[in-house]
Amino acid sequence: MTQIRAMTEQDVPSVSRLIGESWRRTYSPIMGAETAARISDEDHTLQRIAAELTDTNKMSFVAERPDGSIAGYAMAKMNEAGDVMLDRLHIDQSEYGTGLAANISHAVFAAHSGIPSIALEVLEGNDRAMAFYRKHGFEVVDRRAASHGAEGHASLIMRKLLSRA
Repeated sequence: MTQIRAMTEQDVPSVSRLIGESWRRTYSPIMGAETAARISDEDHTLQRIAAELTDTNKMSFVAERPDGSIAGYAMAKMNEAGDVMLDRLHIDQSEYGTGLAANISHAVFAAHSGIPSIALEVLEGNDRAMAFYRKHGFEVVDRRAASHGAEGHASLIMRKLLSRA
């Protein structure tokens, strides 16, 4: 059974690899393989991911298989206004449809209980993610130019109300 737990420094290489594979697979068809690879290579380095573990405004979780391999990763961050953003959610392709994405998302939600809502940014064209987020209670609240170096593309900002208990 896969265990959801807080990410540790030992997970950084596996998480970096998972994000890189997920990012390229998801965004190459949308923005082109070269652009997706460039953005991933800049944003998902071992150093950046390790540094996020020391940032007190960020919480990272992994889904660990019984054999110790990492099957999923999620990271949420709190901004200066006290808003929580689900900044990353990446699942190994072999785990699609297993409920793992929902399980790791619920760990993020539970860690932020008492916060009124959680938001996220999803690039238009990432239909699989948008369908997942809608299924789990997120609604589109804004459309804007994409961040993460994806110039020329639009993102949707989605928000979900969280349980106060």
